[in-house]
Amino acid sequence: MRAYLLVVVVAAAVTYLTTPLVRLLAQRVGAITPLRERDVHTVPVPRMGGVAMLCGVVAALVVASRIPFLSRVFEADPGPQWVLVGAAVVCAVGVADDIVQLDAVTKLAGQVLAAGIMGWQGISLLQLPIGGVTLLSSRTMMVITILVVLVSVNAVNFVDGLDGLAAGIVGIGAVAFFGYSYALQRGSAPDDFSSLATLIAGITVGCCLGFLPHNFHPARIFMGDSGSMMLGLLLASATIAATSTVDPETVADEKIAPAFFPLLLPIAVLLVPLGDMLLAVVRRTRQGKAFWHPDKKHLHHRLLQLGHSHPVAVLVMYSWAAFLSFGMASSAFLPLAQALAVAVAAGCVVLALTFLPLWWRRRERRAGTVPLPGQLPGATPDGPAASTPGGAPGAERVRPAGPAETSRT
Repeated sequence: MRAYLLVVVVAAAVTYLTTPLVRLLAQRVGAITPLRERDVHTVPVPRMGGVAMLCGVVAALVVASRIPFLSRVFEADPGPQWVLVGAAVVCAVGVADDIVQLDAVTKLAGQVLAAGIMGWQGISLLQLPIGGVTLLSSRTMMVITILVVLVSVNAVNFVDGLDGLAAGIVGIGAVAFFGYSYALQRGSAPDDFSSLATLIAGITVGCCLGFLPHNFHPARIFMGDSGSMMLGLLLASATIAATSTVDPETVADEKIAPAFFPLLLPIAVLLVPLGDMLLAVVRRTRQGKAFWHPDKKHLHHRLLQLGHSHPVAVLVMYSWAAFLSFGMASSAFLPLAQALAVAVAAGCVVLALTFLPLWWRRRERRAGTVPLPGQLPGATPDGPAASTPGGAPGAERVRPAGPAETSRT
């Protein structure tokens, strides 16, 4: 575990230290996010933060290759160097989009190229013999592998709409996947529980931790497509590599659930962005628009419309991601009754975090201590504040809101 923690720290430190340099570079090359109708930020912000995260990935892999315990991962086939190649490809495509705004087809081609390179070098989903018969050919599994990478990449890209949102959600999911993969590999190989899936998940955690201090509200830099697409590819790579920890013959003879669980966990991890992406595709298709056409109706936009502040909306979505990812990971190791009890308790906490702030603000508004959005301080819900001349008995006076109260709107 200490070797993995060192890799996490290296990835976080390098990402954190290089992000200010990348921010200056983004300003020099014009990689600035403009103000658009669908955006939440109010000032232009540099993007291209994925370059700093790529530096963290490179540094972490170099350090890992020098650690005897983890060097065995580099000697295996396929090795993590091909994940680095795929990450570099999508990061380069993202950098070009951050600077000159590529069209959707060009970005999709870059994503397919990166996924194809990894699949061609052996980072592909496991072929499972069911009943002694392999139903899907290696070519079909390659296509499915590319689709998994594309879905993961674009799901993270879709959810990247608030300061710190994508980095936090992916980081939370990567922590859950790291714990699951580490426990799975340690249980199956007590003498050598180093694995590509655990290594990539740990590096992903480090990159997110190092970038979040610069990206949380108010963000000084955005990750841009260079960062969101790379994080999606890293998470998909860990997912794909995790399937190799299961022996197909054992699965065929005993039970098939353990082989598919590494695929179910990332689905739970990305369920929030996946759900957001699915809703966006359906919504835009019904409106007669292309599914990649942007709008301002994502889940995080709806949380803002409900009355949550920017940081609170992000924390609410963090809680959803943690509930789904850690709930799924714990169900692999806890008895069913305990897993259900934990899930119910965590679900109640998430619901409370989502709706209690809204209920509390609504209660304060009814009491007149917090003005409605767009309402002048000291005004009643039905109109401006007024009082009966001379302060006649029985006349209702509206107490003007003080400075502390007006700052809460």
